[in-house]
Amino acid sequence: MNAKLKVPREKIPWFPTINYDACIHDRECIEFCKNDVFDWDEALGVPIVARPNNCVVGCDACAKICPSEAISFPPLEEFKATLRKLIAEAQQQAQPSRSTETAPAGGH
Repeated sequence: MNAKLKVPREKIPWFPTINYDACIHDRECIEFCKNDVFDWDEALGVPIVARPNNCVVGCDACAKICPSEAISFPPLEEFKATLRKLIAEAQQQAQPSRSTETAPAGGH
């Protein structure tokens, strides 16, 4: 396996989801997250996930500090299965394609 094989962050489905029925609009998530994932929507008066790809893959600390438990992440087993699939796809794309082989020179 290629040690430098990487899955682009935008393809990795790891970011928070906010349950607005449970959210108490205390802005704890915005103040806590140092990766600038959240913004405050002034018009709606709620936090929003403005930059999901800023979320560190595997980090769920904002969900743990949310006093109303309004933040969730994908179930871990589902996430692991998705990540294995993405890694397999990246490995397949990294392998040389047989269609790029050239015909011998001088052939008719």
